Amino acid sequence: MGNDNDNISTRLTYLLIGGGIGAVIALLFAPKSGQELRGDLADATRKGIDKSREAAQQLGERAGEYYESTRERAGELYNQAASKANTARATAARQTSTVAAAIDAGKKAYQEEKRKTELSGRIEAAPQYNEKPN
Repeated sequence: MGNDNDNISTRLTYLLIGGGIGAVIALLFAPKSGQELRGDLADATRKGIDKSREAAQQLGERAGEYYESTRERAGELYNQAASKANTARATAARQTSTVAAAIDAGKKAYQEEKRKTELSGRIEAAPQYNEKPN
């Protein structure tokens, strides 16, 4: 964007300089008296200065507009990136909690099965007292 602004301002500067040179040459070769020529040169100079001021003001306004639009766009991009980062963080937190819950469930299931196995082993290993009627 900065390159476009430089290109536009350079072209505008050359246009103004070329227009001023062309106006002065036209006045110098026009068949007029000295006083008329001086008056025309003064008018041309005033017009050139006015046009230069207008062009500078327009360039300043355009630069301000480009700055504002660029700043707004940068703000939008920052907000979008922040939103995506927050979404990614929330997703990662959910996945982490899901994985942690799965690990806890696995540990509990393992411990429960281990306890059941130990209990069944104790029951099987326990002495059997068969009471026979006498």
